[in-house]
Amino acid sequence: VQLQASGGGLVEPGGSLTLSCATSGFAPNAYAIGWFRQAPGKEREGVLCLSAVGRYSGNSVKGRFTISRDNAKDIVYLQMNNLEPEDTATYYCARSAGFGCSALQRTRYNYWGQGTQVTVSS
Repeated sequence: VQLQASGGGLVEPGGSLTLSCATSGFAPNAYAIGWFRQAPGKEREGVLCLSAVGRYSGNSVKGRFTISRDNAKDIVYLQMNNLEPEDTATYYCARSAGFGCSALQRTRYNYWGQGTQVTVSS
């Protein structure tokens, strides 16, 4: 099982960025894929999750972010719009231990990508 997050970078406030999570080693729709983020000095928090039966959103993004999947490429995307400085963090994708999003509880995700840095600054 492997997950590889990419697409981070420096973006100005109000800008957009798309992160990618390339997955391999498991059937794509058999497990949920979640995006998490961790800012310096803060706990890792769940952002969005996608499973075969739906999506689950954490409390921090308020509709500015969307999650989607390209089944042909085994890639899960996190589209981030109207970015704010508070969105600055290392973003991780992770695979759940089961079928559903498990309310983006970190302990329910057992495979993690390496993280990609997103910095929102002017």
